[in-house]
Amino acid sequence: MTVARALARWAHAYRPTPDDAELAARALADTVAVALAARAHPLRNVTAPLPDAARWAAMAHVLDFDDLHTDTTTHISVVTVPAVLAAGGGARAYLAGAGVMARLGAMLGWGHYAAGWHATCTAGAPAAAVAAGLALGLDAAGLATAMALAVPAAGGGQEAFGTHGKSLQVGFAADAGVRAARLTRAGATADPRVLEAWLERVGGKPDAGFPAAPAVPGGLAVKLFPCCYAMQRPIAALREVRDRVRGEVTAVTVSTPAGTVHPLIHDRPGTGLEGKFSLPYAVAAALLDDYPGFDSFTDDAVRRPAAQALVDRVRADLLPGGTSSLLDGRVRLRIDLADGGEVHTELTLPPGAPGRPLSDADLRAKAAACGPDVPALLDGLTWTGAAEVLRRHFPHFPHFRYEDQEA
Repeated sequence: MTVARALARWAHAYRPTPDDAELAARALADTVAVALAARAHPLRNVTAPLPDAARWAAMAHVLDFDDLHTDTTTHISVVTVPAVLAAGGGARAYLAGAGVMARLGAMLGWGHYAAGWHATCTAGAPAAAVAAGLALGLDAAGLATAMALAVPAAGGGQEAFGTHGKSLQVGFAADAGVRAARLTRAGATADPRVLEAWLERVGGKPDAGFPAAPAVPGGLAVKLFPCCYAMQRPIAALREVRDRVRGEVTAVTVSTPAGTVHPLIHDRPGTGLEGKFSLPYAVAAALLDDYPGFDSFTDDAVRRPAAQALVDRVRADLLPGGTSSLLDGRVRLRIDLADGGEVHTELTLPPGAPGRPLSDADLRAKAAACGPDVPALLDGLTWTGAAEVLRRHFPHFPHFRYEDQEA
């Protein structure tokens, strides 16, 4: 029993529970909402020639507002939802693909992520093949073949964080899965053992003894702020004491397990995208802005003198640990003030974490922040309707000329 065959049999036999169905509905709404929030983003035209799954996944990820599986540090829905929609599937296909992605992510482990791989893409391409394959009617053997055909696209590096490359390589992973599933349905063959061999080569530990339920062990975290998940906790912690910070801030010390800020690679951000992956800017945005939303992550916002001054005053005290989740341990912050005072705060779970889910009011507010028309579009949203919404707002122009975009 190879890993690919074990995962394929699980996915083919899987049937949603009520809790899983609720997770699927929330994931669909959240993914569509954050994609619509990016309608005016410059990447929209750049992605116009790409196939549906690649286009939709890239646009749903470019603002870094989509959900996350904290146990594996993978953005599960932004890969599997577009793959399912492009293949004409529904909740069961999504949950099967999401379940495969969570299980593959667990096999890849923290060492794979810490080595610099973009796990959303490496685990995502084979998972998207399962999601699309189930939507296209593949049997268990076909799903295993599709995963094998997606392995060549199972790559991506964290050096892309803070650039368009991050969201584009997520789009490539989603599209690779759809392509692999369609090739399998057309009669292409592949050896499923390649998935297991690939897992070992990239530092994973193949395991066919994964949990049978729930579909996504540990659940999914929903973001409250449009930036890397590693910034959600320090921002949320600072917001709890922001009204106590009076006068000039002379220094901020952030103490947290080192692994929990691993993706935050930009200590001196100069663009809005880099600001989404910066621990010092997380502190600056939380202290300066009433709500660190889309306006906090523009180029102008990151470059404002007040933000750059605070960035220079942040020191990270990185502690041992943080090698299993971005929510390991807790974050502690000390804010030193010019008058000699200090403000202290700490936090274990930010709002939106699986153990601290967002309220219905928070979810509605997030949808509204993504666009004034978004709450109405999400009301009663179906999987077929979601595909229609995305096609309408992100049209496909196969002959789009990049030269025209530059002009």
